[in-house]
Amino acid sequence: MSCVLPVVEGQSEVESIPLLLRRLFERQQRYDIKVHPPIRVHRYKVVRPGEWENVIYTFGGECCAVLLLLDADDDYPAELGKDLISRAKGARPNVGCHVVIAKKELEAWLIAAIESLKGHRGIPSNVTIPPDPEAIRDAKRWLTEHMENRNYHEVTDQPALIAKFDIDLACRNSPSCDKFVRVVDAILKAITP
Repeated sequence: MSCVLPVVEGQSEVESIPLLLRRLFERQQRYDIKVHPPIRVHRYKVVRPGEWENVIYTFGGECCAVLLLLDADDDYPAELGKDLISRAKGARPNVGCHVVIAKKELEAWLIAAIESLKGHRGIPSNVTIPPDPEAIRDAKRWLTEHMENRNYHEVTDQPALIAKFDIDLACRNSPSCDKFVRVVDAILKAITP
């Protein structure tokens, strides 16, 4: 069975990204692909030369594709992504390595589909999608401010909301979420059933 290896930076993504990948695989009726348990690498290490290459070299041979997901924070996503792809190809040219940089934070994807989450995890029924979800610098705080009687807890709320959010709505309002979905679609097309 083919597998995809997610490489993520946070504990919450260790839980939520396999959920999202399985949802995307299911949409394409691709039950022949396994999600490898994610490798967690802190952001400051993965952007530093050596660590990302080590992950690719060590784990890249186990799966047919490696998918790195990082928050851009204040970096320019396109530049960072190109650099990381180039470095991955240098480490293992025969492994399909893909990089998606969530503009600012992954939580912007949830905000981009917030209307589909009404009634879940304290999201009120009157919440609306802001004009540019990816421009929000502290998306976690935005979620806390838009939850009723509770705070957003990344490790528990992110996976629960990823399991429920409307992926298509998020893609329409978040270019980086759309890129993630397009990259996963490309990975699936490259893996012959």
